Amino acid sequence: MISKMYAPTATRRVAFLGLGVMGYPMAGHLACAGHQVTVYNRTASKAIAWCAEYTGANGQKTLLSQAATPRQAVHRAELVFCCVGNDDDLRSVVLGTDGAFAGMQPGVIFVDHTTASANVARELSAQAKTLGLQFVDAPVSGGQAGAQNGALTVMCGGDRAAFDAAQPVAMAFSKAVTYLGDSGAGQLAKMVNQICIAGLMQGLAEAIAFGGQAGLDMELVLDVIGKGAAQSWQMDNRGKTMVADKFDFGFAVDWMRKDLGLVLDEARRNGAKLPVTALVDQFYADVQTMGGRRWDTSSLIKRLR
Repeated sequence: MISKMYAPTATRRVAFLGLGVMGYPMAGHLACAGHQVTVYNRTASKAIAWCAEYTGANGQKTLLSQAATPRQAVHRAELVFCCVGNDDDLRSVVLGTDGAFAGMQPGVIFVDHTTASANVARELSAQAKTLGLQFVDAPVSGGQAGAQNGALTVMCGGDRAAFDAAQPVAMAFSKAVTYLGDSGAGQLAKMVNQICIAGLMQGLAEAIAFGGQAGLDMELVLDVIGKGAAQSWQMDNRGKTMVADKFDFGFAVDWMRKDLGLVLDEARRNGAKLPVTALVDQFYADVQTMGGRRWDTSSLIKRLR
């Protein structure tokens, strides 16, 4: 069960679509904050389990329910949150006769936390406007631990008024929810985030491999350089597990390759030159070939050993 202090906010009727590694605890934080939550998941058993886990969360008499389709889940919702796998998954829960847009009332806001393309964000935002709805692209950073701890960083694009209405509710599972510009800006910011992580992770992998070959005590070295200019979140949270050759946790290589694919597609469109990112993407392909599809992204060091 989630444990977090929640700032007071008006109770809202919300829907949450997608109860994967990220969505399950994110929806849980909304329940624990006192909101009336209806959930949808392709595998219905997971939605049923979620309702059983969070009923009565933190002593709240929160009304929780699960629905058979996205359309049913959003029927009375004032806000709809979504976190699924990719562009195609997103379209499948949003569009069509059983999709969310078909069941949302005019003026309702759809907040998408999927890491997807900027193009699909713009596409769905335009479709929402024709239906009198509002769409915010809002990918997250912080991984599974951030979702569980209610400490995600959320990067948002879309209509400013829609963002302002959704932001206080999204703070239930976040430490920062920031508006960055028009539709697609959130997804583009997430791409910037992933470019930074890819380069940092390869540099850290090479540094640890180099130090090991040189015979250094790398746990001690990381303690020392972590107090200087080389310090980073990746070093603090992944350095020693890399030394210990432990990778059965965290953000999976498959997910990172999906994200880097979005980055490289966008770079081809906008003309950005990303030689290091393209190279690290191929290094992650090597890790997949080694059997590391579900290993943490820090497993880049496996290639160097």
